[in-house]
Amino acid sequence: MILIVFSIFLLLLILRFLSKTSLIHILVKGFRSFEDRFYVYQSYRVPQFNDHFQENELYLKVSTYLNSLPSLEDSDFPNLFTGSKSNDIVIRLDANQTIHDTFLGARVTWTNEKSEGGDGKRIFVLRFRKNDKKRILRPYLQHILSVADDVEQRKKEIKLHMNLYHPSSENESGRWRSVPFNHPASIDTLVMDADLKNKVKSDLEMFLKSKQYYHRLGRVWKRSYLLYGASGTGKSSFVAAMAKFLCFDVYDIDLSKIRDDSDLKMLLLQTTGRSMIVIEDLDQFLMEKSRAVSSSGILNFMDGIVSCCGEERVMVFTTKGKDQIDQAVLRPGRIDVHIQFPLCDYSIFKSLASSYLGVKEHKLFPQVEEIFQGGGSLSPAEIGEIMIANRNSPTRALKSVITALQSSVAGKLPQGLSESRSVRGGDDSGETGGLFGKDGVHSVKEFRKLYGLLRMGSRRKEESLDLGSAEKEGFPRV
Repeated sequence: MILIVFSIFLLLLILRFLSKTSLIHILVKGFRSFEDRFYVYQSYRVPQFNDHFQENELYLKVSTYLNSLPSLEDSDFPNLFTGSKSNDIVIRLDANQTIHDTFLGARVTWTNEKSEGGDGKRIFVLRFRKNDKKRILRPYLQHILSVADDVEQRKKEIKLHMNLYHPSSENESGRWRSVPFNHPASIDTLVMDADLKNKVKSDLEMFLKSKQYYHRLGRVWKRSYLLYGASGTGKSSFVAAMAKFLCFDVYDIDLSKIRDDSDLKMLLLQTTGRSMIVIEDLDQFLMEKSRAVSSSGILNFMDGIVSCCGEERVMVFTTKGKDQIDQAVLRPGRIDVHIQFPLCDYSIFKSLASSYLGVKEHKLFPQVEEIFQGGGSLSPAEIGEIMIANRNSPTRALKSVITALQSSVAGKLPQGLSESRSVRGGDDSGETGGLFGKDGVHSVKEFRKLYGLLRMGSRRKEESLDLGSAEKEGFPRV
């Protein structure tokens, strides 16, 4: 009897010891490895890119699915990142990591590996017992697609993709690198004419619903916008607002990091549907004498055969003006919508004062209006900076705006009365073009001196905000 009690007590001690150590885990792992030797396994590869160098949608779905599995926490060496909120911690699959899953009682294994070509591209390898193939393969893949769609719907996050490295690098997988796109601008926060806002919204909404219409016409389902105006007039904020309104990812193409015309085509092929493709400062690039991408390469990018490989895309090009751009670039079919972003006028100023200072009426408004009528002009960004720096005192902010506008008027006097030049000089004083263009010109010395005084008088550090504005005139359509 004593021997039985002692045996039970000893067994309990052994079980307690095993539960407190990794010995059980080692034994189970060893048993599974031994068991695997008696089964034949089937393996499938899910490459990151297809034979046409386009990103494999299934690869993205598998990645989303695996990153949502609870077993990821128990795998070796997963990556930890902060989430969209500062107090969120997310776990992500690491390269060359193996993760286990079960489906309908069958054990499956996923491994993230490099492709055999040595080009830095990656593949997912799916492995399970061969006698489970007919029973689970197709249902399991459908399960992955369903779960991935649910996860993406719950965690829809707009991303900004950038081509930041040379495409020949073997240490990178793919041409794009992405980060969460958390720009605060929206169509509602843009400072622009209400009628133009409604026209832009209607145009975007109609585009989203026009798949069958475009196909019936035999046209590719895409739309192109040209945003032109001086620096600081809100073009970049408008792009961000469009992306948030459409809930499209943004592909920001840096033409200086592209090797040649063929490389630009490959870059376009690796973008996804439901995305915005953005090229900023197109006019500056086209005026460069020595560049890797030719003019014909740009034209083919805009509406060539390669641009047809993918749908539900919005292309956006920004320039400081249209006068220096070849009309072949601007022709209908390549650019569908032209939107001008002028320098600030009195109506835009009032909208800025309401947004930045919470002031709808003020005794200084008539003086501001008079200066605008007399030729005063600044960009919305410049006026916004002045208001931010003096946001605790609306009166001081308005007086500072008046002083800056007066300096801009003084800068427009004929030579001999005042030395004048543009606010930003050659590159930044872009002409807005069109019938409503304004020359934002004033004395650099006076304006810099003014900003120095504003910074000294500011109680808080200056911030910068780029709010968009646009001309009241409607935009043409094709």
